[in-house]
Amino acid sequence: MKYTEDHEWARAEGDAYRVGITDYAQQQLGDIVYVELPAVGDEVTAGAEAAVVESVKAAGDVKSPLTGVVTEVNAALADAPETVNDDPEGGGWFYQMRATEPAQLDALLDSDAYQKLIDALE
Repeated sequence: MKYTEDHEWARAEGDAYRVGITDYAQQQLGDIVYVELPAVGDEVTAGAEAAVVESVKAAGDVKSPLTGVVTEVNAALADAPETVNDDPEGGGWFYQMRATEPAQLDALLDSDAYQKLIDALE
């Protein structure tokens, strides 16, 4: 799993990547009440908005960690957005994508570097 400095993650799933927000991000947002996902077939760009999440405290953009095409979305979040709070790095994933520039993964943070970022914020 790799992470962005904006608290998104990307995990390889075969030749695709599953994307979501980190546990730290969901804690900062509080109780999530709505998730707006991209559509299958949408092109997403690394660092640009790909989804929106709303909580009782705030609304925020979810930026894509990689450039590519959305191949699947987690439709279960429409009826159960709280899954992002309960399991942000598992069942609370947002979308799956095929990366058109997989080398971008090398620029993302590994778990140790991401933990250092979190430690610096707390």
